[in-house]
Amino acid sequence: MIKQILGKFPRKSSSKLSHSHHNDSNYKDVSVVASGNINSANYGSSVSNSNQLKSSGTMKSNQVKISGPQVGPTLVSYAAACEALANLWDVPSSERQNLFIRKLNMCSVVFDFTDPSSNLNEKDVKRRMLLELVDYMSIVNTKFSEVAMQEMTKMVSANLFRALPTSNHETNLSGDVYDPEEEEPTMEPSWKHLQIVYEFLLRFVTSSETDAKLAKRYIDHSFVLRLLDLFNSEDQREREYLKTVLHRIYGKFMVHRPFIRKSINNIFFNFIFETEKHYGIAELLEILGSVINGFALPLKEEHKLFLVRALIPLHKPKCMSGYHQQLSYCITQFVEKDFKLADTVIHGLLKYWPVTNSSKEVMFLSELEEVLEATQAAEFQRCMVRLFRQIGRCLNSSHFQVAERALFLWNNDHIRNLITTNQKVILPIILPSLEKNARGHWNQAVQSLTLNVRKVFSDADQSFFKECLAKCEEHEPKEKEMQERRELIWKRLENVAASKVLCSDAVLVSVFPSSVAIATSTMHMPAIGSS
Repeated sequence: MIKQILGKFPRKSSSKLSHSHHNDSNYKDVSVVASGNINSANYGSSVSNSNQLKSSGTMKSNQVKISGPQVGPTLVSYAAACEALANLWDVPSSERQNLFIRKLNMCSVVFDFTDPSSNLNEKDVKRRMLLELVDYMSIVNTKFSEVAMQEMTKMVSANLFRALPTSNHETNLSGDVYDPEEEEPTMEPSWKHLQIVYEFLLRFVTSSETDAKLAKRYIDHSFVLRLLDLFNSEDQREREYLKTVLHRIYGKFMVHRPFIRKSINNIFFNFIFETEKHYGIAELLEILGSVINGFALPLKEEHKLFLVRALIPLHKPKCMSGYHQQLSYCITQFVEKDFKLADTVIHGLLKYWPVTNSSKEVMFLSELEEVLEATQAAEFQRCMVRLFRQIGRCLNSSHFQVAERALFLWNNDHIRNLITTNQKVILPIILPSLEKNARGHWNQAVQSLTLNVRKVFSDADQSFFKECLAKCEEHEPKEKEMQERRELIWKRLENVAASKVLCSDAVLVSVFPSSVAIATSTMHMPAIGSS
């Protein structure tokens, strides 16, 4: 998108940018949060020597003073001072870096976008200057000095790092957690400026002229943490840029890699065990998917702990649907890296298996299929008893999609081979559920799939299937009797509980009649001070 915008700058015959105004149709004024105060530029005197500044391409830094909200001549001075600076391509290469720093200082001024009709000229001037800086970053052919890096990070920090507003969608009146798929997110009103700053930061990080050893002094732990804080922005466009930028920082600054992983880990802990609300979990998991894919073998203990303590518990929150695809990819990557982790992952899924959320259960079954596809026989045997007890419960689910998704496991060749190889253990566990489905499930598709699965077991070992079926039919009356006995016990408990409530009231009246009378009378007494 930024290339489309940059293409709107007409070039001079000498490959230099002009200062002409252009349409901004590629950038719509929509987005998340509003900036706080207007940081304006205060130039002690009005810029009377603008022609001299244009010819020299320089301006003394002490002429610029960032202050609080101001109006009138100050903002006019800002626009005039920006226009006074020469184009980067109109000055000799020896003066270009100084002019670049001056323009970075000018772009550090932040305007308030909550009022779209305010300071339109100043915002437009700043935006054109940002585009010029981005264009310069793409074709610069000299190493950035330490001073330039410092000013670049200052400009980026001034524009990007801000307090994100408290969302209006925290909870609704019924107390349900905000679902981003059902509610419209708040869009960032200053996005047409922020997007260019993100593009500038991205080009700074990826530029071959950026020395990582020097730049790490300014793109430091504090800078990375503040970037990570922005992942909680409601605006998906901002999160997409953040994802790309952080991934590039992770690739370029090797010294920051453990810190980035640890910081993301802390975000996950806060999300899982405290808030269960964060807009950027999916994007963070996308970054981690690429990171996990690059882990060297054998896996470090740190990475295995991250899987057990952070990734697997991410199945717990109610809003898992918003990031399940990315989470499933990360989990599968771990199993493909080290197949011995399959047992750990499957037991983790069973630990957080949903009880009353059918749509979430379908997602668990889909993820389970991907994990089982990468599971070897030894790991499968360690978890198959507990696993197929859960699958048996899924087969008998009254929600047809859950039952159907569980039956689809037999369509996978690798999983079917694992099951048939171990059917001496699995068939006795799962056959009662299959028989119950075949006789009376309300959904015709589930019944049909159940018969296909029965046939798979029957064809694999017909004599053993008949033996299990006979035991199942023999055990069926006992199962019905146990169910009736269980229901009878619950009815007795309900009757005892009801009678105890009545008895306790009667005993209270008989033993403490005066106390009950007083308590009853005080219920009707007027409050102190009333008439």
